[in-house]
Amino acid sequence: MVAGRGQPGTGPRTQLWIAAVCVLVYFFTNGMSLFVPQNLFPRFMETFGATPAEVSRTTAITFGIAGLLAPFVGAAIDRFGVVRVIRTGLLVLGITFIAYPAARSLQDLYLLHAVIAVGLILSGLMPNVVLLSRWFSARRGTAVGVLVAGSSLAGATLPVAISPLVNDPALGWRVGMGVLAAAFWLLAVLPAFLVLRDTPAPEGAGTGPAPPVDGVTFAVALRSRTLWCLAIGSACLWFAIQAMTSQITIYFEQEAGLAPQRATALYSTILACSVAGKFLFGAVSDRFRKQRVMVVTSLTLLAGCLLLFTAGDGGLALAGNPAQLAAFAVIFGLGFGGSFTLIQLVAVESFGQLALGRILGVVTFVDTMGGAAGTLLAGQIRTATGDYFVTFTVVVIVAVIALANVLLIRPLSHDQGHDQARITNA
Repeated sequence: MVAGRGQPGTGPRTQLWIAAVCVLVYFFTNGMSLFVPQNLFPRFMETFGATPAEVSRTTAITFGIAGLLAPFVGAAIDRFGVVRVIRTGLLVLGITFIAYPAARSLQDLYLLHAVIAVGLILSGLMPNVVLLSRWFSARRGTAVGVLVAGSSLAGATLPVAISPLVNDPALGWRVGMGVLAAAFWLLAVLPAFLVLRDTPAPEGAGTGPAPPVDGVTFAVALRSRTLWCLAIGSACLWFAIQAMTSQITIYFEQEAGLAPQRATALYSTILACSVAGKFLFGAVSDRFRKQRVMVVTSLTLLAGCLLLFTAGDGGLALAGNPAQLAAFAVIFGLGFGGSFTLIQLVAVESFGQLALGRILGVVTFVDTMGGAAGTLLAGQIRTATGDYFVTFTVVVIVAVIALANVLLIRPLSHDQGHDQARITNA
């Protein structure tokens, strides 16, 4: 572990508090920025008379702007400190969530989601992974697995928690989002300002040379095949994940014929199973090479996508059987959760921590562009074709491309890249 016994406030108890607050922060930032709005897409369509393509632009805007900002935020983390960056993002999100229920048009939602993108990239996955990677070493996979499970847990619980408000004609989604905004300030912003802190210097710091930091330089990473295979593979995984999670509630309600409450419950099943996938594959990655575990999670995600298809009289058709839809939710959720977790862990395994903020900034830029494209194109294709058959076929193809890239990833920080980093910093 990073902390030692000789320093007050840097032992296992402090590590647990840091981890708990990171999970709580990520629970709300990702849950309220992405999963809750996506589950509300059918309600937005009703309120604003919009098409699936139009409401899908909300999340696509969030992904697109967050991706563009990711490299700059990665550099800011390395320069100004990760906790300062997280706190800034939480303030941006807190103010935006308060304004969210006042939206009166799709254009208002588009603007709000543009601001949400800024807060999300400052206080979401990337900075929290960096912070936990600095506080945890031996059990980093478990720690990051628990962290990323927070977002799926949010997706599984927050839509269900506000469902009675959202589906009450006298209240609606505006009241539901208002309640969540209040919870965000109390349970995310306040703990982050009270508990989170950057990793303390090792005992005795200042009396000798700083200990070497494991990893490759940013320049070495940029020239490697591994970085771009990880980035492209992650982008394809995020394309598949976002295409599904952004559109699946609409599919359940409008094409599979499920009632809104049942569609929400099945959506929550996907996210609940992704929680299990994040815990499971995060822990497994502490025992096995993380790239190999990521291959398994990518295969699981692909298998889940294929479960949306069934044999019909004229060939393949989309599944409508409740049992098969439930199987899709479970398998896709496990693959979603595992892949989500392993993207971050494979980055640390492949490149080390020397330039982790900037490397994750590049990976996050590319994979959020994939997520934005998945959300936007899925809605556009469905609007153009009238159903989700072509959309889900494209998702399967992209998931295959993701698997091919993951298979090509090779760690650098423990072979030639590690030696180059030492030479560069000698």
